[in-house]
Amino acid sequence: MVAAHTSSHSSESAEWIICLDKRPAERSGEDVDIILARLRNVKALERFHPRLLQQICLCGFYECLEKGITLFRQGDIGTSWYAVLSGSLDVKVSETSSYQDAVTICTLGTGTAFGESILDNTPRHATIVTREFSELLRIEQKEFRSLWEKFHHCMAGLLAPPYGVMDSSGSDSEYFRDALFFVCLFYGIFSIVPSEKILRAGKILRHAILSRAPHMIRDRKYHLKTYRQCCVGTELVDWQMLQCSCVHSRIQAVGMWQVLLEEGVLNHVDGETVFQDKYLFYRFLDDEQEDALIPSEEERRESQEELQDTLLFLSQIGPDALMRMILRKPPSERTPDDLEIIYEELLHIKALSHLSTTVKRELAGVLIFESHERAGTVLFHQGEEGTSWYIILKGSVNVVIYGKVGDYSPHKGPLILTFVGLLVTDQRAALRRVLSDVEANTVRLKEHGQDVLVLEKSLSSSRNSVQGSSAAHHKYNIMSGTPEKILEHLLEMMRSDSQFTESDSALDDFVLTHCVFIPNSRLCPVYHAQASQDSEMEKLDYTLNNKRRVIRLVMKWAAVHGEHLQQQDMVFLEEFLVAVSEDAKVLPALRDQLTELEKIIKSSADDARSSQRKHKVLLQHFNMVDEKLQKRQPIKGDDEILFKVYCCDHTYTTIRVPVASSVREVLEAVADKLGSAEDLILVGLSSAGEKVVFKPNDVSIFSTLSINGRLFACQRDQLDVLVPLSEQEGLSLGSLANFELMSSKDVAYHMTFYDWELFHCVHELELIHHTFGRQHVKKTTVNLDLFLQRFNEIQFWVITEVCLCSQLNKRVQLLKKFIKIAAHCKEYKNLNAFFAVIMGLSHPAVSRLSQTWEKLPSKFKKFYGEFENLMDPSRNHRAYRLTVAKLAPPVIPFMPLMIKDMTFTHEGNKTFIDNLVNFEKMRMIAKTVKTVRYYRSQTFSPDSPQAGKHHPDVWTYVRQLSVIDNQRTLTQLSHGLEPRRS
Repeated sequence: MVAAHTSSHSSESAEWIICLDKRPAERSGEDVDIILARLRNVKALERFHPRLLQQICLCGFYECLEKGITLFRQGDIGTSWYAVLSGSLDVKVSETSSYQDAVTICTLGTGTAFGESILDNTPRHATIVTREFSELLRIEQKEFRSLWEKFHHCMAGLLAPPYGVMDSSGSDSEYFRDALFFVCLFYGIFSIVPSEKILRAGKILRHAILSRAPHMIRDRKYHLKTYRQCCVGTELVDWQMLQCSCVHSRIQAVGMWQVLLEEGVLNHVDGETVFQDKYLFYRFLDDEQEDALIPSEEERRESQEELQDTLLFLSQIGPDALMRMILRKPPSERTPDDLEIIYEELLHIKALSHLSTTVKRELAGVLIFESHERAGTVLFHQGEEGTSWYIILKGSVNVVIYGKVGDYSPHKGPLILTFVGLLVTDQRAALRRVLSDVEANTVRLKEHGQDVLVLEKSLSSSRNSVQGSSAAHHKYNIMSGTPEKILEHLLEMMRSDSQFTESDSALDDFVLTHCVFIPNSRLCPVYHAQASQDSEMEKLDYTLNNKRRVIRLVMKWAAVHGEHLQQQDMVFLEEFLVAVSEDAKVLPALRDQLTELEKIIKSSADDARSSQRKHKVLLQHFNMVDEKLQKRQPIKGDDEILFKVYCCDHTYTTIRVPVASSVREVLEAVADKLGSAEDLILVGLSSAGEKVVFKPNDVSIFSTLSINGRLFACQRDQLDVLVPLSEQEGLSLGSLANFELMSSKDVAYHMTFYDWELFHCVHELELIHHTFGRQHVKKTTVNLDLFLQRFNEIQFWVITEVCLCSQLNKRVQLLKKFIKIAAHCKEYKNLNAFFAVIMGLSHPAVSRLSQTWEKLPSKFKKFYGEFENLMDPSRNHRAYRLTVAKLAPPVIPFMPLMIKDMTFTHEGNKTFIDNLVNFEKMRMIAKTVKTVRYYRSQTFSPDSPQAGKHHPDVWTYVRQLSVIDNQRTLTQLSHGLEPRRS
């Protein structure tokens, strides 16, 4: 079984082998030193304490085995523990313990260790057979047990899963599989047999490289050593970014290659487990063999056809591999980019939403990844002293307390351990340090023993500053405080030598969000107090600077609020203007600002007077033809609307009320027509018969109705008899006859132009009001509501047209046309319409039409696959976020996702903490609002497509889409087109 030593060993190599061949009692101190020098280079032993290594040198033996030798069989009682010094061995597992049906589940390569079952005399979990000539270090059971007793603290977890933690109640093969998976993930000391899909992905990429860039896979020389058939990390990343539009960044490409590296389809020449975008050598699994095959013509053709799908697949699972890779790095080795990726992940973990930005950034530096694949794994026992703090990423855990079992998951509460995927602070000291550092950098201003302002110290530009630069300095971020103290601090920190810029972003955050915690009616007196308190100051410069700051802030406040300023706000502005005029007589330096202030106030006053003189009258529903064919203008809360309110018998009365009217006011207007308001309720009725009973204090309810929804007024006991109007059913025939004559690019262009009008009408503050509830701030969000409704309208338009198309070949043409429209919308950076079209095609009523999709040309299927990937919601829509981050304005964003982000921030963070405004929450909310501001910072003015014969019709068509929004009706139509196959 043991082969003779080969003559190929150098005299130096032979020396340590000779030493290991001696009986332990005969080894001298010099022998131990020679063996120790060799074992220090064995990867499986590199984390062992020097004293432990020295003990291994005293009791270990050398073995070398030829290819095909069985070291031991599954079910044998073990007698030794092994470490692989060179070569490789196959691990074979049989479900029946019969060697004949054993399946190779993985390969043990150089640097692996195995055989811990000798500690408790359990049977071997697998059969081990040499794959090639291999050299092993062997330690017999008695000596290994002795070493374990003395050094188990440093051996546990380095040899296999933390010994004794795994529950062995399952089958041997399951246990061994789990053990191997764990070791592979954490130490990379052998490769598990990859899944068929990953293995196929590796073959496709290798064949594609050999077809398109064969020079990338070749023998490489480095430091006088030749590495066979290797690729370079940077070249792999460069190549991948050129192949597919779904690869948006180098770091994303790294994650995709990391997937292959984790599963052994791609290997680093020295066994490293982290893929790096550097001049490092990697080798495909197929190139590991001496006689690696060149792909045939058939394989080259297949690689061309499957490459895009393969890259899409890897792009979907790459971010998880990238995150695992980063979290397995020692915290000291993480780059600023690594820390940023971890921090971005922490932003979307709900259990951490209450933590400050600084705490999350500190946690990014100390968290590590832990994975438990097997159900039943015990993480720790009740009564044990805790050493780590855990965050669930995925999975759930049973928590047993004195015999009581509770099921915890990421969706059930903030406590939280997990399987699979833990983020763990390595030790209690690390978590304590994070929290103590944050507290040490916290400054608290108190009045009468109570906190009134909480600040946090941080570097002004930690990521961008040059290392060692003396220019880096500290700044103080507002964490929480009373509204008055926050405003006072912001004014003190404002630079008096500049205009209002992004350097004063905290002031901008305050101006955008103050309506949540201090209304204009209370804020105006505070401004007055700030402006007048300096009149008694002795130092002229100090007084002048303070007044400049207040004037600049008031101008910013007036500019941001615009038409949202109310009558009492205008009174304040006029009084403020008078006060500044008086000050300018004493302080001539204020005259320039006085002129700017006059312009802003005059503009606001003109808007207010214009609004009072001329009310906009909107006809019936917001989707009526006459109104839609006009260029959209922002709708104000006091603009009036003509609206039909129906009764149970489908008769109706037309009322004229302001858009922002409350339900109580609408009912009063209806009562004037109906003659009685006793026990009257207002109901929104959808085309599917779903009813929403509005509360008396609800405001601006007109824009919240569904696309084909209608408003009904009835007695409460009549609610059950309400049925939709026949007009609510929508279309009975599609518009294919006209639609198919229109150019796809024309349609996308005019859709984008109309969507831009709607998007541009949305006031920044409407995003705030929508997030916190317009009932809370008593403001309308009508423009935002209509823009969000447009998304639904486009989505149902796609579904309606397909489901009303009875001819199969015409439906195929429709699919092609909608995919082309989506592509053009993406080109125009109209991501809202792009998502709406693709989601319409993904709707079950459309996606189930298998006969239609089967006839769609492969080119269009590929485009659709790419578009679906961009919509992938995994990792918080990372694919979309990477795409939109690279776009320059103007951009029409996917608005439902922005609303979701703001809602998540709002619901996951308290507005008040200990009666103080949680200003960090306001900062996060304002960040999204300022993103919208950035997207609209340039005017939408692309080159119009060449006007075709049907150009005017297209303009009209996209502004008055008629749709079916009843899901049941659409499903029935779909089944009528292609009945379910039996």
